[in-house]
Amino acid sequence: MINYNYLIDFKLPAETTYDLWITETCKTEGFLIHELNYIFCDDAYLLKINQDYLQHDYLTDIITFDYVSGKNISGDLYISIDRVKENAEEFNVSFDNELKRVMVHGVLHLMGYSDKSEAATAEMRAKEEEKIKLFHVEQ
Repeated sequence: MINYNYLIDFKLPAETTYDLWITETCKTEGFLIHELNYIFCDDAYLLKINQDYLQHDYLTDIITFDYVSGKNISGDLYISIDRVKENAEEFNVSFDNELKRVMVHGVLHLMGYSDKSEAATAEMRAKEEEKIKLFHVEQ
């Protein structure tokens, strides 16, 4: 089950399409979704989570809380729409593309992918691009 929670004035278009995409993304890596909670918020909300839970005092686009058990994906994914908008401008990509990248980035973390080294980050970026392309595949 995938749940979408909106703490700001934002809503995904066609949530079912995102459900199918995230489900397919997990299947391609041998995982099944137990429960994913996407929480869309603003910078201030995510900064507070970053400070309170991770002792980090900086803005970020996503924080993922991992409750995975074996090959069953579960987690809470907090996404700052403010950061997604700013990143899209900075990287000269569309908001939709950047949002998909961030959404799948969190899921990839839940599947064990990391971005803690240069090599791991390169692998993560390649996986993000691979999975974003699945969004356009007829499902």
